[in-house]
Amino acid sequence: MPTLAELVAILDETLNLRGVPDYAGAVNGLQMENGSGEVVRLVAAVDASLAVMEEVAAMEGPVLLLVHHGMYWSGMPPLCGGAYRKVAAAIRADMAVYSAHIPLDVHPEVGNNARLAAAMGLVETVPFFDWKGIKLGVMAETAMGRGELVERLGVAVGGRVHVCPGGPEEVRRVGIITGGAGSEIAAVAATGVDTFITGEGPHWSYTAAEELGVNLLYGGHYATETFGVKALAAWLGERVGLPWTFVDHPTGL
Repeated sequence: MPTLAELVAILDETLNLRGVPDYAGAVNGLQMENGSGEVVRLVAAVDASLAVMEEVAAMEGPVLLLVHHGMYWSGMPPLCGGAYRKVAAAIRADMAVYSAHIPLDVHPEVGNNARLAAAMGLVETVPFFDWKGIKLGVMAETAMGRGELVERLGVAVGGRVHVCPGGPEEVRRVGIITGGAGSEIAAVAATGVDTFITGEGPHWSYTAAEELGVNLLYGGHYATETFGVKALAAWLGERVGLPWTFVDHPTGL
C-alpha cells in the first residue's frame, strides 16, 4: 500500500506543481496531511467544502481527498464554525487533502481542458491563450454547426448551456478554458477563435461577445471542472492500485 508521501511525490511531479503559475490562494499540493501517513482510498471532488469533507469522513479510511478548489482561497480562516467542523472531521477520519488548481486545468492528459474537449469529441487540440508564461486553455479546429456544439457541451456537462450566439453559426475554431474565464472574452477573441467555451463569467461578457463577434458558451463553473479530478483519481488509482470514487456536490454555478 503506498504511503501518503509517495502519493504526494507522484502527484507533484506529474502535475508539474513547481513549474505552473497560479493564484496565491490556490496553495497547490498537499494542504493537509493525515496522522497515519497511510492511504487506502482515493476520493475526488471539485471543492474542499464542509459538505464534501463530512461525506468523505464517513468513508472507510485513511483517505486522500483530491480537489480542484482547495481550503485556502481567502487565506487561512479562523478555525470556527464550518471551517473548524471540516478540519475536525478530516482529523478524526485520518483524511489528507491534496489540491491542484491551474496545474490540473492545463495538464495535457488528465486536465480539465483536455478532458472536456475529449468528452465533446474534440480530440485534436493544441494549447492556446497566453497567461503568466503558460498556455491556459486548448483550441480545436472543427467544422460543426453551433447548435451541434452546444448540444455536445450539454451532454458532456450533464446540464443546460448558457449561449451567447455572437459568432458564426458554422464553428471553425473553438477555444476552451474551464472554470471562470468569461472575463477574458476580449483577449480570447484576439486569438482568432470564433467560439469560446468556459464555465461562467460576468454579466457584461455576453454583450462583449456579441460586439466581438464570438460565440460564448457557459457550461457552468462546477460542471466544467469535474473532469480533471475524476481523471486524476482514476489515473493515480490505476498506477498505485487504490480504489477511487467521486463525491458530487454541485453548486449550480
